[in-house]
Amino acid sequence: MRALRFRAFGGFEQLRVEELPEPHSNMGEVIVRVRAASLNPSDAKNVLGRMEGTTLPRTPGRDFAGVVVHGPAELLGQDVWGTGGDVGFTRDGTHADFIVVPADAVRPKPKNLSFEEAATVGVTFVAAWIGLVETAHVQAGEWVLATGAAGSVGSAVTQIAKSKGGVTIGADRTALSAERQRESSIDQYVIADSDNEYKSLVDAVRQFTNGRGADVSFDAVGGPLFEPCLRSLRQRGRQVNITSVGNRRVSFDLLDFYHRQLTLFGVDTRAYDTTASARILERLTPGFENGALKPAPIARCFSLEEAGEAYRAVDSGSLQGKAVFVFAA
Repeated sequence: MRALRFRAFGGFEQLRVEELPEPHSNMGEVIVRVRAASLNPSDAKNVLGRMEGTTLPRTPGRDFAGVVVHGPAELLGQDVWGTGGDVGFTRDGTHADFIVVPADAVRPKPKNLSFEEAATVGVTFVAAWIGLVETAHVQAGEWVLATGAAGSVGSAVTQIAKSKGGVTIGADRTALSAERQRESSIDQYVIADSDNEYKSLVDAVRQFTNGRGADVSFDAVGGPLFEPCLRSLRQRGRQVNITSVGNRRVSFDLLDFYHRQLTLFGVDTRAYDTTASARILERLTPGFENGALKPAPIARCFSLEEAGEAYRAVDSGSLQGKAVFVFAA
């Protein structure tokens, strides 16, 4: 089988397409013929050596959609999808013709999604679900602020929040068309202006919420947006952080933080292996099948031979949408 491999950390020139023996599965495992696998920023950072706990040599890639070709009889031939915080780090990943995972790590793919569309969902929607539903416990009627709203995680956050009955505010550094806002279930949108120390974000949230502030802030940017997001919260508001772009160190007004009794959560999808992630995908499936949730747009499909170009594009942020590796049936 063909698999993308890296044997040392460094630039994307470390990536090579290699011919490997077809995998064998043990009891309780399945072999999935990968039909599509998306490329996430964490996959690129992994090759660059910016992620922790990776063992080498390794096949990268976290998200996949494909067909079960070996395993329990009830799963054979089934179209499935999956993701996981261990995949591509301590377990060979999805940028290959086949992947071996535990049998309970796959779930039936939503019927209305293509393999390519299903492959874009994993990391982004799992992160949004963990942060909003399992951690912040978002409730109907609550105002939810999502930074990085033009990106795939931000869009997943606003869609899930809306599906739970929330009211959504999207924030990003660039304008977003009215059509994209509708597709991402964004009720209000604000351009976070770094030239004004993001004061516009705090003012806009206060205006949208009649001075009350957001109930939940899902900060998918961090760095310079961390404190403005905290300042945008109402009394007893909750904030979720999943990364920090630029400077990993942040500062905020601690007296204001405790006087307003705010709560800060850190969420890391790497802590959720394939089995834990599969349970979340199962809960997301009805939303995709009834149209309440939509996968991120696909910017471009690549072959494994174009891996270097794909990884560089994702790392630079130059793609407006997801990069997806496509494999023959």
